[in-house]
Amino acid sequence: MKEVRKIRIGLIDVDGHNWPNLCLMKLSAYHKARGDTVEWYDRKGWYDLVYLSRVFTDTYSKDYQGPVNAGCIIKGGTGYDLTNRLPDAVEHTRPDSALYPQFAGISYGFLTRGCPRNCGFCIVSQKEGRRSVAVAELSEFWDGQKEIKLLDANLLACPDHGRLLRQLADSRAYVDFTQGLDIRLVTEDNAALLNRVRTKTLHFAWDNPQEDLLPFFRRFDQWSRIRDSRRRRVYVLTNFGSTHEEDLYRVEALRSLGFDPYVMIYERPSAPPQTRRLQRWVNNKRIFHTVKDFADYEPNWKGGSHAD
Repeated sequence: MKEVRKIRIGLIDVDGHNWPNLCLMKLSAYHKARGDTVEWYDRKGWYDLVYLSRVFTDTYSKDYQGPVNAGCIIKGGTGYDLTNRLPDAVEHTRPDSALYPQFAGISYGFLTRGCPRNCGFCIVSQKEGRRSVAVAELSEFWDGQKEIKLLDANLLACPDHGRLLRQLADSRAYVDFTQGLDIRLVTEDNAALLNRVRTKTLHFAWDNPQEDLLPFFRRFDQWSRIRDSRRRRVYVLTNFGSTHEEDLYRVEALRSLGFDPYVMIYERPSAPPQTRRLQRWVNNKRIFHTVKDFADYEPNWKGGSHAD
């Protein structure tokens, strides 16, 4: 039997190391299982193959500018192209958690891919499809870690979400639905399952001010066992076709229902000063709970910022 040649692999996380790059973690595990040498790229070395993975576009991170000394270079990730995919053999490999030791004890992965919403500010529907479908079982990327960070765009839109929520509940790990849950899809049945899942904070979103989501938040409030507003966070998208009045209305309405609003600014450099000031007021919770009315908030208030 012909022996497979072992090769030297270099990895470049273009976005930095502040968040684990799941693709690189899977590639690392796949090549290590083949007997290849895998390491973070070192400009002083030479590699048979170097992978560059980039999640974000130029708006949020810059492309790698240094030299790449390699026989073959492969670039991937949404920061480069929405159509590239990992081969199935790599996609379904358990991620190499040793690649990011600073995040030891945390499992990262997807149970579903896709979202039916097709929001204008989001690339998921274009990249993954307008249906949420199950792509993995929890055991594919979790093996006993105390915390699970789920990267799914819209878990509740998946027809199999009940089975997947039961897997998360049975794990007894703390689950972070990092991309949020779709409040419009919460039912009494899946709310009961969410009550079984261990969470520190549940995340939702109210992106479109033209859509009245208050009835859905009231309904969730009736079914959820989580009563602490700090554990019921709602992202409020601003600077995407909304007025300041619409932004402030969503913030105040959510607070009145016992939810914790958190202002997100689309393309922040283009946001007006009033929107950036609103973000500072809402997201600094010490200020938000002390200064009850935005009209009374001064940017140079103790704990705030002088600059708009």
